[in-house]
Amino acid sequence: MKLNVIKKRSLWWSISAAIILAGIVSMVISWTKPEIGAPLRPSLDFVGGTRLQLELDCTETVSCTEAIDVAEVRQIMTDLDLGNSSIQVVGEEKHALDLRTKSLDVDARTNLVSALTERFGSFDPDSTQIDTVGPTLGRQIFISGLKALLVAFTGITLYLTYRFKFDFAVFAFVALFHDVLVTVGIFSILGLTAGVEVDSLFLVALLTIIGFSVNDTVVIYDRVRESIKRSPGETIDNIVDDAVNQTLARSINTTVTTLLPLLGILIFGGETLKFFALALILGFIAGSYSSIFIASTMLAWWRDRRGQSIPNPIVETPEEEAGENPQLADS
Repeated sequence: MKLNVIKKRSLWWSISAAIILAGIVSMVISWTKPEIGAPLRPSLDFVGGTRLQLELDCTETVSCTEAIDVAEVRQIMTDLDLGNSSIQVVGEEKHALDLRTKSLDVDARTNLVSALTERFGSFDPDSTQIDTVGPTLGRQIFISGLKALLVAFTGITLYLTYRFKFDFAVFAFVALFHDVLVTVGIFSILGLTAGVEVDSLFLVALLTIIGFSVNDTVVIYDRVRESIKRSPGETIDNIVDDAVNQTLARSINTTVTTLLPLLGILIFGGETLKFFALALILGFIAGSYSSIFIASTMLAWWRDRRGQSIPNPIVETPEEEAGENPQLADS
């Protein structure tokens, strides 16, 4: 059965617009919240501070008779002038804490742990983790990540402009931006609803997503170029529809085989890699979607609107034209 991507392009664009709009609204709300203060909930990698991960010592049965109450933890931290800190109760039994505060010295950390121990019981020293990152290092990591993303976007745009034409590059760029916005928006929603934070690995995931997405788009664009050469009388709508259908199985197979190991990492990879794998999963799905339903349909819409319903993205050299036309070669 043939997939008519051009006929239903308004539907594909509406789905993307709805997801991106929800993400933008979430980013605005996150920015206005004092405990977040950014479009995404940042980890210590970006803002600096101290993170304490504490788990009740359940060898002492008194300590694990009830779940930790967030409100009580908040009150204790407010008394210690740490009321704006991020507090999460984690674990299936809600017997562990993940606290992110401003930078604390040894005495301040000791006082905090002592106050929590006095209320909830002893914490397991083997499960206790304390990480401290300075705000200067956090800013450097963030700026370096943004520079890497900018370089990637610029390089890809220049490459596609050289290989195809400028409008091809523009819509490939739109597809890449779409993938980044979808991934960032969903993580913003997760940050609001589930306290999910983004760290330096999230920037690595975005760079990987960009590379995957542009590869899928180039495959479709190559097929469009080949179809134009074979059938110069076809309209751009038919050419794009055929190109998408001819590469559809390849796109789906590539995406599925890539997602399988990422699902394994998500389920069994542990806390460190869990959200990195989730970002890649979301981005790869968005990348396949944008290559098939966004980059291709926008190109056809633009060419048709400009009256270039039979475009040719290749500018052949005189030698190539002579090779295809024996009369021209002999003249």
